[in-house]
Amino acid sequence: MLLFMSPATDGDEPVDGCSFEDWISYDREMKDAGIWVSGHPLQDLTTCTTVQVGPEGERTITDGPFAETREVLGGYDIIDVPDLDVALEWAARSPGALGGGSVQVRPVAEIEVGV
Repeated sequence: MLLFMSPATDGDEPVDGCSFEDWISYDREMKDAGIWVSGHPLQDLTTCTTVQVGPEGERTITDGPFAETREVLGGYDIIDVPDLDVALEWAARSPGALGGGSVQVRPVAEIEVGV
């Protein structure tokens, strides 16, 4: 899984380093290479709602992210590649790796649940 992390902005500032067209091109390249499985961009951080459940089961719901952070999760792609090196190559090609952004590469856990 490629997790696209963007520098936190006030929502009105463009993210340096990539354009919408760059993302369209990148998505097309992954699909043409036959490695793209699924993925989605996420709406702006201002649409986030956070839920926490305390030890007694009480819920706390807040607008926005739980913690102040310098970067936010902007979206993800799940790709099917043979190894970490290939995943890192695709991560480095991502527009999300430019302009202060980063791409986290993480394997998807495959957990077998007994019936």
